[in-house]
Amino acid sequence: MARSLRVSIGQCSEAGAKAANQDFYGAVVPEGSVLSLKGIALAIADGISSSQVSRVASESAVKGFLTDYYCTSDAWSVKTSAERVLSATNSWLHAQTRRSQWAYDRDKGYVCTFSGIVLKSATAHLFHVGDSRIYRLSGNVLEQLTDDHRLVVSSTESFLSRALGMDRNIEIDYRSVPLRSGDVFLMATDGVSDHMAAKCVIGAIAAHSSDLDAAARVIVAEALERGSRDNLTLQIVRIDALPDGEARDVVGQACELPPPPLPGARQVLDGYRIERQIHASSRSHIYLATDLENGSPVALKLPSVDLRGEPAYLQWLLMEEWIARRIDSPHVLKAAPPRVRTSLYTAMEHVEGQTLAQWMRDNRHPDIETVRGIVEQIAKGLYAFHRKDMIHQDLRPDNVMIDRCGTVKIIDFGSTRVEGAMETVVEPDRGEVLGTIQYTAPEYFLGQGGTARSDLYSLAVITYQMLTGRLPYDTKMAAARSRAAQRRLVYASALDDARAIPAWVDDVLETALSIDPGRRFAEISEFVHALRHPIADHANRRNRPLLERNPLLFWKVSTITLAILSIILLLLIVSR
Repeated sequence: MARSLRVSIGQCSEAGAKAANQDFYGAVVPEGSVLSLKGIALAIADGISSSQVSRVASESAVKGFLTDYYCTSDAWSVKTSAERVLSATNSWLHAQTRRSQWAYDRDKGYVCTFSGIVLKSATAHLFHVGDSRIYRLSGNVLEQLTDDHRLVVSSTESFLSRALGMDRNIEIDYRSVPLRSGDVFLMATDGVSDHMAAKCVIGAIAAHSSDLDAAARVIVAEALERGSRDNLTLQIVRIDALPDGEARDVVGQACELPPPPLPGARQVLDGYRIERQIHASSRSHIYLATDLENGSPVALKLPSVDLRGEPAYLQWLLMEEWIARRIDSPHVLKAAPPRVRTSLYTAMEHVEGQTLAQWMRDNRHPDIETVRGIVEQIAKGLYAFHRKDMIHQDLRPDNVMIDRCGTVKIIDFGSTRVEGAMETVVEPDRGEVLGTIQYTAPEYFLGQGGTARSDLYSLAVITYQMLTGRLPYDTKMAAARSRAAQRRLVYASALDDARAIPAWVDDVLETALSIDPGRRFAEISEFVHALRHPIADHANRRNRPLLERNPLLFWKVSTITLAILSIILLLLIVSR
């Protein structure tokens, strides 16, 4: 039977020599699909001693993190989810201080240190701010994994330089470390960490391996005996079992279902009546079917016969439906209503209409306003992906549908990168370059990962092609597999005598199609806005120096000019 992530946890917290305990801690160990999708979360916080409300701050930080983290999108990476939650918590704590009587004395406000661990799949994700600490005990080696955010003034005086609630914005230290079965992580406030000895920690955990609460109590007691005058809180978590490689499945247990045999017309599969096959390739078979419950048409995608023995491929096939269920946009293909299934396939809405590729063949000279309307709808669909921490990675005319009402929808998520799923799912080998090479961003040809700007590049290629009927770099992009080769590529202007394209629109396209991702628009919304609103930068683009407009041509001209001048100078010297 496939194993899942299993841990043992021990905890202890005491006020120590102080009248009140300003520390707070907690842990959440979910079950089922949530364990695979979000992992196990632990957190510890230490309120600063100079504040009367620091207990409120530490409790709010821990409870907020452990609650809100599990409310974030399943598609987000652990890092994205945790940092957004902590950023919101920091803003709330800082606002509470600003509204209180300690508005101008942050040392008495809602301030606390914070350390958190999220254990997901075979990785520990660490988040830290302040001077509480995270350690890892591997074998007999106790290693500190975090740095104290404390500014030392003298041998007897120091103060926190960073903490939750201290400033309007917060910088959270992040680190990920691979997990091994038997690893032990400890989170301790400074009342423990400043006074505990590695030998005591190792001995206590070894002696109380079946009761980590007892081990935590022993370590806290040792810190008290060593003179700790602060609150003392310690959490211990031991990795008892790691998930099997095949079990890292973001779509639950669906991959355990057998793929169905290829169906024939009128055959019924789990309440879907097969009407006809609408597509077949080496990777999948797609059938038009009717949902017998409500009569609506659906598209069923079945795995290819040749790839049914590849778990990674089956996972990513099911990921398409998983993605569709998490994106709510009229411009992204939707999944069919969920139901119990007896075999492995995906069920999506069926869109009556034509692909953008077919539309472009039927409309070879569209007016610019029509193009803008289509681009804006595609952009809205891409934005729905990006706000969920997903990159489509295969945007092309064949993956865009226009239904009978004129609504544009992005389809086919087989290449979509989901940051949250990357932490648990092994990505199948799809060849050297993702997507279709004519629409693939240059960075992919260099072996780099994609970003939202990569999807922007693909959208810009589609826009350029609709306006001109050709590609911005012809077919040369696919052969440019090095930075030097890509620097030699020259953007082909969209302007020609046969089409009425404003010069500033050509400038917008050139920016969006820059070889360097950093030179493109930062957001897809900027590109869409620029297609309708000429701005000074684009209006004056033609007047920019040659060095900015075409660096390669500038250096070629400069080199030739210097060479000619050198020859002339040499001839003058010789003639004397």
